[in-house]
Amino acid sequence: MIRFGMIGTNFITERFIDAARQTDGLELAAVYSRTEQRAREFADRFGIGLTFTDLDEMAASDRIDAVYIASPNSLHAEQSILFLKQGKHVLCEKPMASNAGEVKAMFEAAEEGGAVLMEAVKTTLLPSFALLRENLHKIGPIRRYFANYGQYSSRYDAYKEGMVLNAFRPEFSNGALMDLGLYCIYPMVLLFGRPEEVKATAYMLESGVDGEGSLLARYKDMDAVVMYSKITDSLVPSEIQGELGSILIDKISEPRSVQIRYRDGSIEDLSEPAGKPVMSYELQEFVDVVRSGASESSVNSRACSLAAAEVMEEARRQFGLVFPADL
Repeated sequence: MIRFGMIGTNFITERFIDAARQTDGLELAAVYSRTEQRAREFADRFGIGLTFTDLDEMAASDRIDAVYIASPNSLHAEQSILFLKQGKHVLCEKPMASNAGEVKAMFEAAEEGGAVLMEAVKTTLLPSFALLRENLHKIGPIRRYFANYGQYSSRYDAYKEGMVLNAFRPEFSNGALMDLGLYCIYPMVLLFGRPEEVKATAYMLESGVDGEGSLLARYKDMDAVVMYSKITDSLVPSEIQGELGSILIDKISEPRSVQIRYRDGSIEDLSEPAGKPVMSYELQEFVDVVRSGASESSVNSRACSLAAAEVMEEARRQFGLVFPADL
């Protein structure tokens, strides 16, 4: 059994716990919070025996084998490196880090500690997305990838009232690109690799982060168009266009309905609804990689995480979003 510690006591961590309870090969062993009271309350609520308020002590503990990191984006690299150097495997919430330099440093630490590091991107490990990958060849030469994710943030209402929460603060390496844009970019680099060129624009909020934006990526034989927003909703699905047909994806962050629409009018349904919590698939992948002795996932790989980070860093450079971690 892989004994997991968790950093973070937020709603994402609660979803992780729900998924963990339906995943083979792991045990929820410990939780970290900055205060003992919060750590104990969270641990008692979910029946977890061990608590920590000191990350160095947690990283050195022989009572955990791996850690799930769900802290603010700006802390991902520092915390991951601490645990990786102690030989602890790390499942790190997306985005993996603030920039590509941090991602490279994280993978160097994984090599040093002989540990697995994987970015927790759920999209690419869901059943419908796996079927999409298997059947992508059926639509012929790909000419366009279009991914769209617009979800109005409840925190934006607070923002408009003058309360700037973490989701809209650059010191935490946040903003719409890092939160929602990644869901569009990660599948793109997994399916088609790193683009040759990126052009990006965004609407910048007064707090210093992007509220929404668009990105055009150029490949040798195709284009990719990415649209994302935390300040508007979108009901438009995503699509991969080929010369023989198109693949329609209902929600790029969590594909449920995936269909091939051929040029002759016929439809092939590739949908396979998740039969368990959606985070279970990424967690099972991580557990399987660790137990197999492999150094990385073949799906959420180091190459994908680095390529996604590089695309986002270039996009931010073009529309002027700088994080303290970049300096």
